[in-house]
Amino acid sequence: MADEQISELASYECSVKKNLVIISEKAESESKSESESEEDEIYEKVQPGQDSNDCCFDPVQKIVHGFKHFLSNKYYKYPCLFNELAATQHPKFLVFACSDSRVSPSHILNFQPGEAFMARNIGNLIPSFDKFKDFEVGSIIEYAVEELKVENILVIGHSRCGGVKRLMSHPEDGSVPFDFIDEWVNIAQAAKIKVKAEHSKLTFEEQCEICAEEAVNLSLKNLHSYPFVQRGIKENKIALRGGYYDFVNGSFKLWELE
Repeated sequence: MADEQISELASYECSVKKNLVIISEKAESESKSESESEEDEIYEKVQPGQDSNDCCFDPVQKIVHGFKHFLSNKYYKYPCLFNELAATQHPKFLVFACSDSRVSPSHILNFQPGEAFMARNIGNLIPSFDKFKDFEVGSIIEYAVEELKVENILVIGHSRCGGVKRLMSHPEDGSVPFDFIDEWVNIAQAAKIKVKAEHSKLTFEEQCEICAEEAVNLSLKNLHSYPFVQRGIKENKIALRGGYYDFVNGSFKLWELE
């Protein structure tokens, strides 16, 4: 059995290495020759609703081109920054954001390498503290607070969130079984109940947008249940804030809970 496992591992490693593309300093000269305006060109080329399965789409070239663009416009342009980051990191922010491809915090808030410790999940949710489960979220918060000494924790919700829509549309009568997504978004069940009770006359779409903000507030409250966050707040070393990015209208809200 052990020999079989070793053989399977060896086969796996070979299959991975066979397809690996490595971009390093050999690409420096080519990267440095790229135009400063290339980022604008990229935005112009990306079409809404672009089909990733289009016959012209090459995922490997997208990765290679993207990394070369990073080398040219970031890595080689700011050597002092990346030399410092090679030794250590001192981010000022811990950011919880949604996994939605349209709401990358590095783009909408212009975070640069080393500025923000990121965590992204469906619905940008933070469960309440429980030492027996949700280890991923708990470990992210603990590492950011205890090891990196972040001074700000920001939870960002957004418009037209698929996770919030899933939460708001799931029936409560048990007629549809829970799956991974439903189990996760159920963290914000209290936000859903509040919105349904207080805004019953609004449309479903309007309720979802309100719930997206309420889910942020719930996550902020849940943050207070983590002992290391409690200490940081008590000692005035950590500030908690909520945000809401509306990509339909191009606006951003920022607030603190009282």
